[in-house]
Amino acid sequence: MAKPPTEIRSLARSYTHTALKVLAGIMQADDAPHAARASCAQYILDRGWGKAMVSVEVSGEIASKVIRAPNVTETAAAWTQQHVPDHMTEH
Repeated sequence: MAKPPTEIRSLARSYTHTALKVLAGIMQADDAPHAARASCAQYILDRGWGKAMVSVEVSGEIASKVIRAPNVTETAAAWTQQHVPDHMTEH
């Protein structure tokens, strides 16, 4: 039987201190691959300080479109007649 999400979350949080110690250990290990050390450092910083804000600059003209929902019809045949061009329907 699966545990409810709150139990799983609580169990995972109980390992926070250990997980941070492991990440810090890898980050500080001179013999660990550079990518692993950098990844652990980034993860620790993100958790402690939040992810850095990303700025996006938009230039030029911004176009917008309005999309309208089709009118409600009583039957599929009525909808087809109203919205599908004649050359696309079988006669």
